[in-house]
Amino acid sequence: MSFKDILVHVDNSVPSRARLDAAVTLAGRHGAHLTGLGVRIVPQVPGFILSQLGSEVADAQRRHADHALDAARTLFETTVRQASIAAEWRDAEADATETFRLHARYADLVIVGQADPRDDAPLGLEGLTDTLLLEAGRPVLVIPYVGTLPTIGQTVMIAWNGSREATRAVHDALPFLRDAKRVEVSVVNPHLGTSDEGDLPGADLCLHLARHGIRATAHALHAEDMDVGAMILSRAAEEGADLLVMGAWGHSRLRQLILGGVTSHLLRHMTLPVLMSH
Repeated sequence: MSFKDILVHVDNSVPSRARLDAAVTLAGRHGAHLTGLGVRIVPQVPGFILSQLGSEVADAQRRHADHALDAARTLFETTVRQASIAAEWRDAEADATETFRLHARYADLVIVGQADPRDDAPLGLEGLTDTLLLEAGRPVLVIPYVGTLPTIGQTVMIAWNGSREATRAVHDALPFLRDAKRVEVSVVNPHLGTSDEGDLPGADLCLHLARHGIRATAHALHAEDMDVGAMILSRAAEEGADLLVMGAWGHSRLRQLILGGVTSHLLRHMTLPVLMSH
């Protein structure tokens, strides 16, 4: 099992460079076809403003959107040409989250960026990562908006709680786990887990991974007086992990997405790439 179809969100923001580099590296490693997806986002100008200012405002916004998309495409095509990998560019002008959700369903791995709290999300891209996590049905690799990524997946930490979502994430991460130099299964508050982990929390998962040729060690974490998400990130930093694998807990109700507390904490405070599945 390996990733053969990778989809990456590309725009003209500064963090886009890091996630594109990560996507190119992974595509080269797995011999995958890489698709860069950009969305032309043109804000809808209220009619009363157009009646007062004329069409100049709408025309200026469309030119700005066209320029942003052209810059994203140039970045993508230049990067993949230098890497000599199989790739294609796609762009669309439609509902952004729905467009990404549709394309994601035909990929083995979807790569997006962590939301930068210093910047407002572009109109139409609010909650993109949340939507993909809960509705695309594919594993989502979230790249931090700051920092450099010299490696991804050499030291992998699995945040394990025995849940359906965590089980799915481990299975989706097998291509990473097989290539990793070190894998740790971290069980936070095992006595509060969703399944009976027995006397050796994480041991059964390590045995399962061993049957896939993956050597992993188990470690129990106790975070009763500390936020679970903070404990996971602290442990990842201690171990020098360059990839965190975990299930994304949450549900969708009408058009409002609600993610679990640990998932939300990780998405806000992550300092390393995180592979999530739901």
